[in-house]
Amino acid sequence: MPRSYFIGRIRTPWDSRLLTPRQGRADGPVCHIEIFEPWVAALEDVAQFARLEVLYWLHLSRRDLVRQSPANDGAARGTFSLRSPVRPNPIGTQIVELVSIEGNMHSVRGMDCLDGTPLIDIKPDRTLFSPIAPPQPGDFQTS
Repeated sequence: MPRSYFIGRIRTPWDSRLLTPRQGRADGPVCHIEIFEPWVAALEDVAQFARLEVLYWLHLSRRDLVRQSPANDGAARGTFSLRSPVRPNPIGTQIVELVSIEGNMHSVRGMDCLDGTPLIDIKPDRTLFSPIAPPQPGDFQTS
């Protein structure tokens, strides 16, 4: 069975969950995404994208709540209806603005995780792409 790998580490100014923003902001502080070998070569051509989607492992998050009350107002909701970091598989995702790339280090704005968070993947922001195939009969459509 294939193994999963952390491909890097995210460096942010936050060392406490209480201080970490709930959502990243494009005007937030510059944070750094460090890519480990052998994945540095995979950074080729990333600089052509203004925004990246960053996927990361929320390694300090609880994984045991099926229902949560994120506003602490006593109204519990299902975990999958929330963007809470408390999840069965605590994967975080964030769209960030690429500031610069220097070697194996990306400088970005818009992160919302603790310093030292393990990096799962980076991809160009999916909203920058057009669908590959035209809609087909039976495809999901909104109206």
